[in-house]
Formats: sequence, structure tokens, C-alpha cells
Amino acid sequence: MASQGKLLEVQNLQKTYGKKNNITKALNGVSFDILSGEFLGIMGPSGSGKTTLLNCVATIIQPTSGRVLLHGKNISAFDSKGLAEYRGSRIGYLFQDFALLDNLTGQENILLPLAIHGMDFTKARTKLAELARMLDITDVLHKFPSQMSGGQKQRVAAARCLISEPDIVLADEPTGALDTRSARTLMTKLEGINRSSGRTILMVSHDPNAASFCSRILFIQDGVIFHELRRKQEESREKFYERILKVLAQLGGGSANVL
Repeated sequence: MASQGKLLEVQNLQKTYGKKNNITKALNGVSFDILSGEFLGIMGPSGSGKTTLLNCVATIIQPTSGRVLLHGKNISAFDSKGLAEYRGSRIGYLFQDFALLDNLTGQENILLPLAIHGMDFTKARTKLAELARMLDITDVLHKFPSQMSGGQKQRVAAARCLISEPDIVLADEPTGALDTRSARTLMTKLEGINRSSGRTILMVSHDPNAASFCSRILFIQDGVIFHELRRKQEESREKFYERILKVLAQLGGGSANVL
């Protein structure tokens, strides 16, 4: 069983593609823990394995070997019912491209996962109002995605991700399709939710600005973790951002190469 404080444990995760003489190791023995309430970032260049890692945790793809434990339980051993519960309520997934349904309003998009998994709508509507205030999307709940800005779409997507109160939020480049101002707004909201409600977040990002909102960052390259950076207590986000840039420059021969 996981020791106290550990929410998710990734143990020697490997993922290979191809056959015989043409094998690519997307993940090559990745191990780390995520503590309950942590905001953990994964950074690395394109093709480093960071999205593959996130998708293994989300059970979108199966690892070749290794284990992912949630509260000490191996998610690969879940039966179909256990997997459905895991995907439906234990994790929330925030996509780079929003993944909203164009023919549904913001409110309908947010509540859709609850309808699919048969959850309590009375509680959900209370939670919806709370999330809408926190994410500043109350005024777009009755609009369709085509009537929203990119930042509003991603905050609606964040509300959809959070409405089921998942154990962990998985965010894949959540600021990738946003302008600088919208990205900062989204990350400020996510950081606030992490701090106020203790919601655990695992975020993949190539953006040091977005990553500076995390409490800890793992740097991955060629399928392995090669460095870790922790935000110090009382350290400003600006100072943490500067340290992130220094690590990227030192370990990658310049931040442009690593990002």
C-alpha cells in the first residue's frame, strides 16, 4: 500500500514502439511519486516521452512494463468497471485543444461527464456554480464554444475536468493554444484551485512560464527523468521561473534546445 501522502506512484515505467531492429523507447524506466495536493510539472523537448507518460497514467495507452499505482492500487489490474470509475471520476483530463463539443453550451459541456457516469446532478449544479465563479466563466455558461475566446474555452474545459472532483488532474500542454494573457489567467486559476482545495495536478508543458506555477518540476529527455526542481517555500514565481530557465540552459545547451 502507498505510504501516507503518496497519491500516485509511477514505478519503472517503460513504453516501446516498433519491432526487432526498429524499436523506439518512448519511456525508459521512469519512476516518481506524486504527493496528495501537489502541483507537479513534467518538462522536456518534443519526443521526450512526457505526453506518453501522461497517457499511461490516464490509461489512454498501456505501458510495455512497469506500474502506475493510485492509492497503492495498480491501475493496470483494474477490471472494466474499475477502469471506467478511474477514467470517469478518479482522474480529470485537460487537453491542449479544449475538446469541447461545439453543439453544447459551456454548462452542458461541463456537466456531460456526470451524465455519462450517472452522477448526482443536484450536487453537480452547486459545484458548477462554485467552479464557474472560481474560473470566471459564469457569463459564458450558456454560450456555445464558437462564442467563446480560447481562454474561456480552456477554463470551461477545466471546469469539466474538475466537476467530478477527481483525485488528480492530468493537464497536457493546457496553455499550448492560448495567448500569453489567457495562459497566465488559466495558470493562476489552476494554482488557486490547487492551493485552496488541495486538488492534485500533474501537468505536461514545454512552457517555462506555465511550469513556474508548479510546486515541483521533473525534466524528461529520451524517455528518462534527468533532473528535478522544487519551488522553495516563500519563493516567488518569478524567481522559480529564473531557476527553470537556468536548468534548461545548463542541461540542454540553451533553453531553445530543451523547450
